[in-house]
Amino acid sequence: MSKTMQVIDVMGDGPLIPVLTIEKPEYGVPLAKALVAGGIRVLEITLRTAGALEATRAIAEQVEGAIVGVGTMTKKEEFRLALDAGAVFAVSPGLTSELVAGARDSGLPLLPGVMTPSDVIEAKAAGFHELKLFPAQVAGGVAMLKALAGPFPDVRFCPTGGVTPDNALEFLAQPNVVCVGGSWVAPPALMAAGEWDKITQLARAAVQALKSS
Repeated sequence: MSKTMQVIDVMGDGPLIPVLTIEKPEYGVPLAKALVAGGIRVLEITLRTAGALEATRAIAEQVEGAIVGVGTMTKKEEFRLALDAGAVFAVSPGLTSELVAGARDSGLPLLPGVMTPSDVIEAKAAGFHELKLFPAQVAGGVAMLKALAGPFPDVRFCPTGGVTPDNALEFLAQPNVVCVGGSWVAPPALMAAGEWDKITQLARAAVQALKSS
């Protein structure tokens, strides 16, 4: 996958971007293979564990079909590390001038997090029109997305944070939502147990349930 891809391409690949916290780097490749087998190609590896970049690199090198990105970006220098690890996109929980500079300098497409209308205005001023509403439920959920649609008709969202199998379809039904982010397809207990087939089943079920949105 080319590193010149756009954020909207990442968001549009499927209805769900799994938010993956990988406790051990060796989980990365079998996890990614399990998710791709279940129909989910876009994978967000969060920088919440020490081995996240090692797992990203292994997935980028070994898992055909995976579109791997790095999430929880909070520092400018992380963009170069993510790019060097083979990531083709980045996700952040918020947006600062430092993150804007990191994205521009590295060329790595960024999906930045926003929570308020002021955040959206600042993100647009920096050139971002595809945004992550985070934490989505705390920020107002579907009601907030409906409220944002009026003043920001050119912005598309990936709500993340509190999105579950029970409410994902309601989020996806909003015209300004392209996809959702969620972690339910990769439970830590299944990763620790090496239950990769069950993760494939969860991924396949999620795709089937959400693809009609």
